Order: sequence, then structure tokens, then C-alpha cells
Amino acid sequence: MKHSTAILPPFLVLDSLLQNWLLEDIGRGDRTTQALFPASAQVGQAQWLIKESGLVAGLPIAARVFHLLNHQVSFQPTVEEGQWCEQGQPIATLTGPMDALLMAERVALNLAMRLSGIATLTRKYVDLIDDLPCQLVDTRKTTPGLRLLEKYATQVGGAVNHRLGLDDAVMIKDNHIAAAGGIGAAIAQVRAHMPYPLTIEVETETLQMVDEALQHGADIIMLDNMSLEMMQQAVQRIRQTNERIKIEASGNITLDTIRAVAETGVDYISSSAPVTRSSWLDLSMRFV
Repeated sequence: MKHSTAILPPFLVLDSLLQNWLLEDIGRGDRTTQALFPASAQVGQAQWLIKESGLVAGLPIAARVFHLLNHQVSFQPTVEEGQWCEQGQPIATLTGPMDALLMAERVALNLAMRLSGIATLTRKYVDLIDDLPCQLVDTRKTTPGLRLLEKYATQVGGAVNHRLGLDDAVMIKDNHIAAAGGIGAAIAQVRAHMPYPLTIEVETETLQMVDEALQHGADIIMLDNMSLEMMQQAVQRIRQTNERIKIEASGNITLDTIRAVAETGVDYISSSAPVTRSSWLDLSMRFV
């Protein structure tokens, strides 16, 4: 398994998101819990269990959700972040005021289930190319408001983050090329305005476009929706021209096709599938 690059975003960045999601769920107050435990004094103990096999992600974030509601809650993972777990396995123990445990339960579980599902599917893709000098990268096809966390989950699964936003990198795509009047014109205009040390990536769909990107000094060339035969030819042309140029493949990447794409010699394969095609991994909380 390739080394994970997963770095949890700082809570200085995440706390406002988590607080808003708690506020959305709690509203003006949890009428059920506050009626049952009005004094906030009763302490409870609970376990988190995994209800289907998969890779667990988001435990530190879940712990933070409980702590934001009440710092007296103890959330102790019993497995490592990014560990593959089997159905029925306990993954965390919780102790704290009953009202806090119950009011934060759904937000914390929802986030962990969503992130674990992404990490699980990501791992399946990564495992198929694990022995090749090629890395899986994610895309900007993420749920609005959840990008930081969904991209964290792909890292936990073994992928590498592509740009997090439009300000992260220069990527000249098909519509940019059409609007600018060609690859050469687009690269020239962007290069005149981009700050150091950004690089230029160009999306190509034909061998002619690959040649244009090479001619005008692209740093990264994306091979988009190419056949395997065309992709192999493109990789050969790029390597013969400049071995330092990075090559990315994209478009219709599935569990059935990713291996063959990686074997063409590309450096990266970008896919939205780990985020857009993943399902939630079922987790539950049970009082003990």
C-alpha cells in the first residue's frame, strides 16, 4: 500500500463548519433529549460499531463534533484512522454527559459514514495500481461545503489531492482553450498573469493537442477521454520530448479500467469516482 498523504485540516478551519452542522441539527433544542436529561448530569457510555466491512475515516472529526458540544465527552478510537475493519468491530468508545452524546450523535456519525465510504472506495481503486509508478488523484467534483473533508477522506484511502480550488493551480481545460482561441494563446495569456510558483496544466483530447501543449511549454499534460492506444502514443511523444513533464489521465476511470490506464505509463490518474460513486459506510452508536 502506497504511503498515505492524509493530513487533517486544522480545527481552526473546520470548527465553523462543524458548529454550523450541529446548529442545523439541534435547531432551537433537542426536545427529546432535553426532556429526558434536563440536568445534563447523567453520564453515559457508548460504543461505535462498524456494521459492514470497510476502511474507517473521520474519527478525529467525529471526536471534535462531540467536544464542541461538550468538552467533557471522551471519544476514544479503538482502531487507527484509515484501518480496514470488519463487520461488527468496535471502532470507538465514548463517555460523557448523556445529552451531549445524544445530541452530537447524528452529525458525528453522518460525517464518519460519508468519509469512511469515500475512503473505502478510494482504497479499492488504489489497490489496483499499488505496484505501479502511478498515483490516483481526486477532482473538484465534491459536495459543496464538504470539499475539505471529502478530499481528506480520499487521502486516507491512499489517493493524492488534486487542486482544492481554482486558486490552487492553473488548469487550462477545453472551454478555456475554445474561449482563448487555442492552446498556444491560452498558455501565453495565463503565463503573463500567473504568480510564481504555479505550473500550467493543459487538458488534451487528441495527439495534435498534445503536440501543441508540448510546443508551448505546458508543465503537466492531461490526456482526457483518450483510447488506450492513443494514450500510449501520447505518453511516448511526451517522454521523448521532455521527461520532466508530468502526465495525467482522466475520463471514464472505473475499477475495470484503471489498471490498463496506469500501464500506459502516465504519472497520475484523476477520477471523481471515489467521491461521486461511493456509498456511506454504515456505522452505529450503542449505549453499554
